[in-house]
This record gives sequence, structure tokens and C-alpha cells, in this order.
Amino acid sequence: MNIQQFVSQFAEQFDEIPTEDFTADTRFKENDEWSSMTALSVIALVDDSYNVRLTGDDIRKSSTIQDIYEIVASRVTA
Repeated sequence: MNIQQFVSQFAEQFDEIPTEDFTADTRFKENDEWSSMTALSVIALVDDSYNVRLTGDDIRKSSTIQDIYEIVASRVTA
């Protein structure tokens, strides 16, 4: 798992925003397209791709994609 790949996968959860507009420092909740449905999509993505259980509280406490990445990275099992 690397941050560039994670940012790309995260960005794919947004329909209207070009993937290249996202970086690790993107404050994802400030995007107009962010919603509870997008949050659920991110939770499902992390579960499916990394076998990590991300919670709503994890997302609430995060501001940037980097924050989410660090949570996932800390929980990934080899």
C-alpha cells in the first residue's frame, strides 16, 4: 500500500471531481460532493481493498486523505 495508490482509490469515490485534483493533503470534507454516502463508499473501499474496518468516528476525526491513509496503514495486517 502506498499513498499515491490510496489517494487515487479515494478519489474514485467522487463522481464530479477529477482524480488528479486530489492529493494526500486534500481536505476531503470540504468538497461539495462529500456526503454520508461518500463516507460509506470510502468505508467499503477500505474494507474491500485493505481488509481494514474504518469507522464513522475515524472519518469524523480525519481532515485529509493522509489522515485516513495513516489510520488504514496502522491497521493493515501483513
